[in-house]
Amino acid sequence: VQLQAFGGGLVQAGGSLRLSCAASGRTFGSYATGWFRQAPGKEREFVAGISWSGGSTYYADSVKGRFTISRDDARNTVPLQMNSLKPEDTAVYYCAARAGLRVGIRPDEYDYWGQGTQVTVSS
Repeated sequence: VQLQAFGGGLVQAGGSLRLSCAASGRTFGSYATGWFRQAPGKEREFVAGISWSGGSTYYADSVKGRFTISRDDARNTVPLQMNSLKPEDTAVYYCAARAGLRVGIRPDEYDYWGQGTQVTVSS
């Protein structure tokens, strides 16, 4: 499966952005999907994930209550709605998919990666 992440941009603190991960080749119903981010000089970290069935979602503590991951089967996309953005959310955001039932929180658990989209939150 090939993934493409898009929707990043520049936003002021407190604002919102909606990222989306599009898949080609297979449907997301065959994979657990995650969003990760990587800030300069830092390791890639888990942000949010959704199970292969779409019935379970998981969030990093730092984004819980502000970000929402979902799945749009009609468009074969996995959106990440980001609200109440903070400067510390600034990073390159990646979507990833793994051929398994459950969501993983480590990058090495994922088999497929999109190219990343830059999110910059100004204070």
